[in-house]
Amino acid sequence: MAGESNTEEHRVSGDGLVARVKELVKEGNARRIIVKDEAGHTLIEIPLTFGVVGAFFLPVWVALGSIAALANHYTLVVEKKEGATPAGELPREE
Repeated sequence: MAGESNTEEHRVSGDGLVARVKELVKEGNARRIIVKDEAGHTLIEIPLTFGVVGAFFLPVWVALGSIAALANHYTLVVEKKEGATPAGELPREE
């Protein structure tokens, strides 16, 4: 069905938070990234829409850097476009 999405969760350390989010943005198939703390509370939601350029992300990187300094572990909830390949997997040929 068009417009559907799937989600995956990634556990990351505070040190790797910004780097992992940058990797997910470069993959290009995420619609939204949600950063949650160890208790499961949402700290920031980052909507990713087609055509968003690097200048938009500067304040996001600054905010993520500040958030990363607050705790040791985070959960990234990544909402991906339907039919997107999970990170680290190759698309299946039919």
